[in-house]
Amino acid sequence: MLCPAVLGLSLWALLHLGTGAPLCLSQQLRMKGDYVLGGLFPLSEAGEAGLGSRTRPSSPVCTRFSSNGLLWALAMKMAVEEINNRSDLLPGLRLGYDLFDTCSEPVVAMKPSLMFLAKADSRDIAAYCNYTQYQPRVLAVIGPHSSELAVVTGKFFGFFLMPQVSYGASMELLSARETFPSFFRTVPSDRVQLTAAVELLLQFGWNWVAALGSDDEYGRQGLGIFSTLAAAHSICIAHEGLVPLPRADGPLLGKVQDVLHQVNQSSVQVVLLFASARAAHALFSYSISSKLSSKVWVASEAWLTSDLVMGLPGMAQVGTVLGFLQRGAQLHKFSQYVKTHLALAADPVFCAALGEREQGLEEDVVGRRCPQCDCITLQNVSTGLNHHQTFSVYAAVYSVAQALHNTLQCNASGCPMQDPVKPWQLLENMYNLTFHAGGLTLRFNSNGNVDMEYDLKLWVWQGPVPELHNVGRFNGSLWTDSLKIRWHTSNHQKPVSQCSRQCQEGQVRRVKGFHSCCYDCVDCKAGSYRKSPDDLACTFCNQDEWSPERSTRCFRRRLRFLAWGEPVVLLLLLLLSLALGLVLAALGLFIRHRDSPLVQASGGPLACFGLVCLGLVCLSVLLFPGQPSPALCLAQQPSSHLPLTGCLSTLILQAAEIFVESELPLSWADRLSGCLRGPWAWLVVLLAMLVEAALCAWYLVAFPPEVVTDWRMLPTEALVHCRTRSWVSFGLVHATNATLAFLCFLGTFLVQSRPGRYNRARGLTFAMLAYFITWVSFVPLLANVQVVLRPAVQMGALLLCVLGILAAFHLPRCYLLVRQPELNTPEFFLGRGPGDARDRNDGDTGNQGKPE
Repeated sequence: MLCPAVLGLSLWALLHLGTGAPLCLSQQLRMKGDYVLGGLFPLSEAGEAGLGSRTRPSSPVCTRFSSNGLLWALAMKMAVEEINNRSDLLPGLRLGYDLFDTCSEPVVAMKPSLMFLAKADSRDIAAYCNYTQYQPRVLAVIGPHSSELAVVTGKFFGFFLMPQVSYGASMELLSARETFPSFFRTVPSDRVQLTAAVELLLQFGWNWVAALGSDDEYGRQGLGIFSTLAAAHSICIAHEGLVPLPRADGPLLGKVQDVLHQVNQSSVQVVLLFASARAAHALFSYSISSKLSSKVWVASEAWLTSDLVMGLPGMAQVGTVLGFLQRGAQLHKFSQYVKTHLALAADPVFCAALGEREQGLEEDVVGRRCPQCDCITLQNVSTGLNHHQTFSVYAAVYSVAQALHNTLQCNASGCPMQDPVKPWQLLENMYNLTFHAGGLTLRFNSNGNVDMEYDLKLWVWQGPVPELHNVGRFNGSLWTDSLKIRWHTSNHQKPVSQCSRQCQEGQVRRVKGFHSCCYDCVDCKAGSYRKSPDDLACTFCNQDEWSPERSTRCFRRRLRFLAWGEPVVLLLLLLLSLALGLVLAALGLFIRHRDSPLVQASGGPLACFGLVCLGLVCLSVLLFPGQPSPALCLAQQPSSHLPLTGCLSTLILQAAEIFVESELPLSWADRLSGCLRGPWAWLVVLLAMLVEAALCAWYLVAFPPEVVTDWRMLPTEALVHCRTRSWVSFGLVHATNATLAFLCFLGTFLVQSRPGRYNRARGLTFAMLAYFITWVSFVPLLANVQVVLRPAVQMGALLLCVLGILAAFHLPRCYLLVRQPELNTPEFFLGRGPGDARDRNDGDTGNQGKPE
């Protein structure tokens, strides 16, 4: 606390300050110490008539006062004085400062920069081959404020490896360690701010924006970073342009006028303006005078809090202004510190003592450091007392102090290292430095930047100058309080800035023209899907997946085959039960009456063997339903065709016997009939089955059926089936049975039975007709039916073939055995009949005696 005498002096000085008497603030911008820190602050600004018309390297005159620059300089003073009064940081040492005006111009900033690099206690810069032992006037430099100046001074100080800590230069270029090896800053780089701006655009759904920047290194590099970030997040820049800095001898805006008119006439409702305060002032001056439509302006930190822009008449008409400001610690003592030093600056006694104590060597070179500072009032600076960058200046001083503390190896009792520290020695301890300022713990990363949170600010108009309200924050991810944002639109709703509407689910964008944000929405067809909302083409499903139209995902295909529970299989199983039951019933009757004339006339044991083969054909049907496997695919055809060959070979023996008895002379008939019965008959059956077995073996070896999974035949299922590799070989497997059936049909078709005798030929003829009708119908049906139903077609053909043979040949005999046993006599079944030569001769004689 101040003593009562000082409080009384302060009260008197404040009252005296209000009268407009001259101050001595300009004399408070320097202080001697064991180590001196240089400071570069925008205490004033040059007029627009400016520096480009200079013809001699004389010092320009900067007349326009900058209250923020003075407050930042006072923040540095406060930080140095706090450190000097502390016992835990640099104990026993006293820091000094030397603060200069940059006038926000590189030309002006070079003179104090040269002064900083002069030898200690002199104004000369010596030229050496090696500057290792060189001791300049200052140990480190705080500032400058703008990126434009930092690019110039950063290379200059980097040659001498003098640490430079800026409190406002945010250009990403300054992070390059190769170009700026001694540059540090207590503000994040522009990339962080622009990343936050992109997150803001994404959160509000704005992907159709304009981007403008000042025509300087700061604006051009900022636009470059924003373009890269925007493209990576599918944000389209509809219009892009540079705002020329105002000049007295040139046009105000140049080509940017065309860009503004294009933005005004297009559907763009959001403009990112990454520009310096002077460029933004020039742009908005033209925009207001031309009465361009209101937009959402996403501001860069350089102009968001600028009095030059905020105080422009008519700014409330430009629309909604949003921007990000870094969040630092609140310096609660700063307001009182400023008031106290303004009061002291009005005290003549204090000013006289200060002048004698802090007389500098450079007064005759630079003159009074800030003449305008001696003519201000408290009201001139009151609006900037809580400026967000005040903490950045404060933290910059503490970073240098902590690095010096580490370099001198200081502890609670003092600093053991007595040799003067050179700037390059201090620089070694600046890298990856962790320091404390205002209750916060900060750290320089490998690029010399600090990580700090951002506040999302909104301009709220409640007077001639807008107030900045917090409506969100950014600390790697963005959070916004949308309810606090009052938009400039007529209904106060969030503006829409999109070239095309959002595509619906299952639709992708087909880009029109050069911008990816202008597109038509196209439906994804079946078998494809939209992977992400930003896709420009549908993604095809994997072969084991499927999707409907306008889908956003794929579904696993279900395996499809002829399952046991399907209705068609159940129906065929019923048919199988019927056929197998009839076969077993007929076989049982034949075995029971095996010595009867009917069974002997039907072939005896051969007839029973034929029925067993028909039963095996029925059982082979069970190999077709269910999920196919390699073994089942190989077994299906042999297991069904070999038994059928056995059955047909017994029937052809019957047909041959009937043909011999009815068509050949009796002597031949008796001899051949004996061959068609007994062991020779079994040999015929064996030979027929061996031929069929050979064909089946050739078929399985040369063209083996294989299990295949067809992913495309069915829309939602994967068809698993046995694929026939050669249809010709498949037909040859049927050739033996077809030949046997054809010969059997020829042997019985024209044979006439004698009246009173059982007509064996008729049953065989109809049995073969049933065989041919079944398999001739099978060919076109198999070729045209769905692949999944082909096993059912083969099952049905086999069962119908079995039922046809049963119904035409075996069942009539069973009927006679059961219903008409009196006909089961040798005369009815085993008589010579029409084949008897004698009967045939008698018949011929009788016919000759009759008239025609």
